[in-house]
Amino acid sequence: MDKKAIEERNLACKAKILAIKDTTDLLSGKWKVFILGSLLVMGKMRFMELLNSIDGIGRKMLAKELDDLQVNGLITRTALKTKPITVEYELTERGKSFKGLMDEIILWGENYRRSLYK
Repeated sequence: MDKKAIEERNLACKAKILAIKDTTDLLSGKWKVFILGSLLVMGKMRFMELLNSIDGIGRKMLAKELDDLQVNGLITRTALKTKPITVEYELTERGKSFKGLMDEIILWGENYRRSLYK
């Protein structure tokens, strides 16, 4: 392989690594994938519905992760004019674009689990 081809391959590799880094940064932490998965399956959810749908997550952690997801444009937060105030969370179009990746994660996990019990 000549020098130019090697440089082009290295640039392409760096671009892919950068894309992986962006994705893992957005989804970092233990809970973001579970939150996105819950919203993908259930649609709009209130805070307590999310809290009850994800085993092991605490209120503070859920609030922090929801804030991160909102800042990154993956979810929206809507405060309804009820008494007491009700807050709903929903995926944005960017958040909904996570569905294909989530489907692949589920498929990989199901296949992996099956392979353990053969």
